[in-house]
Formats: sequence, C-alpha cells, structure tokens
Amino acid sequence: MTENEQQKFLELVREKAALKLLFLPHAVRQMNRPDRMITPSEVRKTVLDGVIVEEYPEDVRGHSCLMLEFCEGGRPVHVVCAPKDDYLAIITAYIPDGERWEDDYKTRKKP
Repeated sequence: MTENEQQKFLELVREKAALKLLFLPHAVRQMNRPDRMITPSEVRKTVLDGVIVEEYPEDVRGHSCLMLEFCEGGRPVHVVCAPKDDYLAIITAYIPDGERWEDDYKTRKKP
C-alpha cells in the first residue's frame, strides 16, 4: 500500500474506533491472561494514538492491521483490529515478545 492509502486506512480505523469498539472473544481471552492484563483503555489508546505496524488487506475477517502504542509505564501493546460498518473489531491484543520483535516493536526479528 502507498503511504496515502495507509493514512486513509488509519483514519478509517480511528473513525470506527470513535463510534464503538467490539472486543471479539479471542481478544478478551488474550487481554485477560495473567501475564498480560491489558485494559480496554490501553486498547483504545493504541487504536486512537498508535501507529500501524503491519496491514493485512486480504485477512478473512476483512482488511485489518496490527497497531502499536506504548502505554502506561512505557509498556508496548499490540492490537490487531478491523474496521466494520458501525464499529472497530478488536481481534486480539497482546504484549509483544522481545524474542520475536526488535526493540522498536515494529520490526519482526528474522528467524
């Protein structure tokens, strides 16, 4: 995608997030794991203030993306979300693993 297309997609994500966030069951399970405990407000902050790390235009759930934001205490949070007609679907949320991600949490480490 071009930078302009990515910017338009980010605007769409934020527009739908402002309407409503719908947490899918997988997201709720991942957010509530004892080693994560990600709050809905952290997810909201990530989708409203974060950056797109990866886009998945061919995702079976619809065009989605992985977003990153540093929340309370500088903790990185990844959120995968997909804009729908009346809401933003939160597919999953997790704390990125330093073994899989570079220090910027935007770049996957090479295997």
